[in-house]
Amino acid sequence: MANVCLVCGKGEVTGNNVSHSNLKTKRVWKPNIQRVKALVNGEIKKINICTRCLRTNKVSRAV
Repeated sequence: MANVCLVCGKGEVTGNNVSHSNLKTKRVWKPNIQRVKALVNGEIKKINICTRCLRTNKVSRAV
């Protein structure tokens, strides 16, 4: 499953783990993506959406 929200475009972000001795190693933060049934242009589709968009009702879920 792709780690990209279809509503807001939120995706993976990269950065560094920084230890106490200031050593740096690469790491990735992944968004909380859920696959839900939603109404898109009048038809029901399964889409990948982040929980922030789901919580703020940017998409109407299909019942």
